[in-house]
Amino acid sequence: MTKVDIDALIPREDFEIKDHVGGSTGARPSTLSITDLKKGAFFFSAARKPDFQRETNEWEAEKICGLIESFVNGDLIPAVILWRSPGGYTFVIDGSHRLSALASWINNDYGNGEISKGFYDGIIPDEQIRIAEDTERLIRKNIGTFRDHEIALTDPDKVKPEIVERAKILGSLAIQLQWVEGNAESAEKSFFKINQEAAAIDPTELLLLKSRKNANCIAARAIIRSGTGHKYWSKFVEEKQQKIEEISKEINEILFIPRLKKPIKTLDLPVGGKSYAPQTLSLILGYVNIINNIKQNGNENNIQEDKTGDLTINYLEKCRNISRRINSNHPSSLGLHPAIYFYSRDGRYKTASFYAITALMIEFNNKSKIEEFIKVREKFETLLINYDYFIQQIVRKYRSALGGYPYVKDYYLILIKKLSEGKTEEEVISEILKDPKFDYLTKSVVDISKTSKQEFSREVKSKAFMTEALAKALKCKICKGYIHRNSISIDHIQRKQDGGSGSIENAQLAHPYCNTSIKN
Repeated sequence: MTKVDIDALIPREDFEIKDHVGGSTGARPSTLSITDLKKGAFFFSAARKPDFQRETNEWEAEKICGLIESFVNGDLIPAVILWRSPGGYTFVIDGSHRLSALASWINNDYGNGEISKGFYDGIIPDEQIRIAEDTERLIRKNIGTFRDHEIALTDPDKVKPEIVERAKILGSLAIQLQWVEGNAESAEKSFFKINQEAAAIDPTELLLLKSRKNANCIAARAIIRSGTGHKYWSKFVEEKQQKIEEISKEINEILFIPRLKKPIKTLDLPVGGKSYAPQTLSLILGYVNIINNIKQNGNENNIQEDKTGDLTINYLEKCRNISRRINSNHPSSLGLHPAIYFYSRDGRYKTASFYAITALMIEFNNKSKIEEFIKVREKFETLLINYDYFIQQIVRKYRSALGGYPYVKDYYLILIKKLSEGKTEEEVISEILKDPKFDYLTKSVVDISKTSKQEFSREVKSKAFMTEALAKALKCKICKGYIHRNSISIDHIQRKQDGGSGSIENAQLAHPYCNTSIKN
């Protein structure tokens, strides 16, 4: 189901755990009125989520609409749990989705409104805008806008009768509040206890939340939002903040531009799959960890809290180097075509392949290994297309992308080695199937294109397009590998230093690396 991003409505703030006796004193209200969630209201201006809170993007439009409808109809909704910090902020310990859903209605911001645009520096993905517009239409149809309810009391003839009736009681409705006592450490423990009991947090996500000050987690957050949104790096000096944002933006563009749309009707696919998906943050954290040799369970000593920003920048620079190598217009780019390396023939994104190629690029740390790959690249890519389903079988054996990617990488290395030895496609596959490491692989595969249903599934539509399009796709004139729109350079057939002209007759398409390194 498509999720609505309302993460911007209640900003994050660091708890700043210190040795103090407890939270700030003063009266703590037992309820909250609907107008307290309007932009500029005292409560809303001081409301914060802990910086270890999950992204507020787990609800579909229907659930947001249902929560708002329950509230305006006077139905009971669960109490929101708050903690007041000594600094004056009111932190939402439990209930941020409920408050954000109501605030989205009141402020007419479902991920693309005034608050969200400010939060994301005006950079909002097209998919997020589309989902926000769909959500607004759903709520307008089922409930009406908050503005409609305001108008109802002064100009009832301008709105529907049911809106007038609801508006009469809206001012008397309230959100029930509960308060956590104690200091910041107590509040943080309460948060994790409450949230893990309510819904188990994925281990990767839990690591991301608890290790929010560590360089790998800061880097992943920065990449996923292209250096915008809540700045987990805001304590670093301005120069380092700008560096983090600059590098993150470049990596994000390499991985997620162009945007993914399904069913697939173009080979202009992004390296990293869908940028706007709950699992993407875990994907990028895994990417950062692989490149920087960080163990995945988060218990090792090599995961460090970054106090200056230097380690985060170091991690990001390594990620940028690998990203450029995979697919970009940088001279080091091999221009690996996403349709060949990161998507199955029916259009599904292959996380394990993304991780495996990342690990492979790390192994390509010298020119000789890259040149060995380039010499067999055309045949290597043919094998990837013809035996696409082998990757799924490897991942299934090791039960996850993170568990299976090292074996996918080894599979790639064996393919390259055997092709370099001059073996044919049939010989390579025959030897792979006899290899003790891969003897579980089988050529038997379920063909999703065969079905008794009359309607084409999204997968069948994607497969039909991919099959036709790849047969006609552009290839590098030097290595004969597929060329992607993000990694095209124009090569002089006869080099300039050898007198080659700039005429169309002397021009050919090539990958940046093939043009700048192999050719020279």
